[in-house]
Amino acid sequence: MNSKKIIANLVFPNINETIADLEKRFPTRNLPDGAIVTRFAPSPTGFLHTGSLFTSLVSYRFAKQTNGVFFMRLEDTDQKREIKGSGDKVLEQLHIFGVVPDESDINPGKYGPYVQSERKEIYHAVIKEMLEKGLAYPCFCTHEELDDIRKFQEENKLLPGYYKEFAKCRRLTDGEVIEKIRNGESYVIRFKSQGNEDNKVDLFDAIRGHIQFPENIQDVVIMKSDQLPTYHFAHVVDDHFMRTTHVTRGEEWMASVPIHLELFKALDFELPTYCHFPVIMKLDDGKRRKLSKRKDAEASVDYFLEKGYPIEGFLEYLMTLANSNFEEWRIQNPNSDIFDFTLSFDKMSLDGALFDIEKINSISKERLAYMNKDIFTYNALEYAEQYSQELAEIINKDIDYFKSIINIERDQEKPRKDYEKYSDILGIVDFMYDEYYQTLFNSGLEFNERYDKMFLVDILEEYKNNAGLDLDQEGWFANMKQLAENRRFATRGKDFKKNPEAYVGTISDYAEILRVGICAKKNTPNFYEILKILGKERIEQRIEKTVSLLRG
Repeated sequence: MNSKKIIANLVFPNINETIADLEKRFPTRNLPDGAIVTRFAPSPTGFLHTGSLFTSLVSYRFAKQTNGVFFMRLEDTDQKREIKGSGDKVLEQLHIFGVVPDESDINPGKYGPYVQSERKEIYHAVIKEMLEKGLAYPCFCTHEELDDIRKFQEENKLLPGYYKEFAKCRRLTDGEVIEKIRNGESYVIRFKSQGNEDNKVDLFDAIRGHIQFPENIQDVVIMKSDQLPTYHFAHVVDDHFMRTTHVTRGEEWMASVPIHLELFKALDFELPTYCHFPVIMKLDDGKRRKLSKRKDAEASVDYFLEKGYPIEGFLEYLMTLANSNFEEWRIQNPNSDIFDFTLSFDKMSLDGALFDIEKINSISKERLAYMNKDIFTYNALEYAEQYSQELAEIINKDIDYFKSIINIERDQEKPRKDYEKYSDILGIVDFMYDEYYQTLFNSGLEFNERYDKMFLVDILEEYKNNAGLDLDQEGWFANMKQLAENRRFATRGKDFKKNPEAYVGTISDYAEILRVGICAKKNTPNFYEILKILGKERIEQRIEKTVSLLRG
């Protein structure tokens, strides 16, 4: 047995599988021509980042629209940073947003395991063969020795890292390596780079086109002392044997491309297509910066779920970031499902997409407006049962009454747009419920101060007896205009503007008096429909209550 095989067997005495065996165990996927296989590979270190949802959404859509496969692989090799249960939560949140992997740890296919720490023997089989072929070597350098190398490089303004003359363990003889392993010295496994910094490597990125990089010269660690792989190595092995066709990830990984290209070449693995997405940015004091977990609440999808943003609205916003022609498509297809849109790599932005909460609000308001009352109510209740017990109680108290409120000016060509998110509901419709109306009433009624109390009393009592609720909306409004005109309110704004001394106010001022007197609010949705839903008896009770207060 030659010395390199001895080293390989000392490192992995129980590994008998070869790369050829793995190729047979994980054959090329049987998919139609042009099918794309993508993956989402989060680390279980916390919440689902908004940028990660963006990446997974786009990856999912490219797979789905080509009859391909989208899978999730949990990258848990950095176990010091792992937060227990966060991997399950990420998968749960993906499901909430309709991004459902075809394969995952809870729905495994033939290319698992789908958790990196459970794929240890696969990595070891590849590394064992690399040791035998001289493509990798054990490194016994201590943290102190590596710190000394780093300090020397910093002081002399040299490229940092473990390479060339600084790769001291690369120069150990096989005999020295064997002796150190047998003596129980701690080690990692490093890739033996053949790169030259004066040479260039080419990459075709599906989004960015052809890019050149200097060749990698670093002898990067591929297996840590805990026998788990580093990201660089796990990515190459996993995406090869899980048969990923398109590696979709953020542009922050572009600096690592030369390492990955050399690893693929050294292992004679077919290179996947790389797709480096733009990072989501945010304006901070006029400067663009990456959306930050530490600084920005909206960096977590939890923020949008807790606020009650409609799933449809938030996904649509992310699609506007994904392709520059999505908004034009939406104008032409206002009521279509966003997944009817076909994504393309060449329509993706090369610059960091700027996060825009106002745009999210606008899109969400649009999506909520076009939902029918039943779907809106179902979604609102689902949100409320998790995040707002108060709202859930209101809905469940009388679900048909709630639907009638939500349906105000909804079922029409241009629906009313009151709500941005489900958490807005109670603050808009609270006055429709007597217990909340009472709270508003007790907090004080904000009548226009230019009208004295007895004038307000006269208007409210007159309206109580002449509300015209038996009329259709046009007749009701004509009746209100007449009542207002009788009280010297201008029924046309231009008349008041032309001769303000001739009037006590406008029709809007008159309507505001009625709203405050009946709803305890200056602004409400369509007043006619509000009155119809409240009903004659409740309107009279509220007016009497207000009149009593005004009379003192």
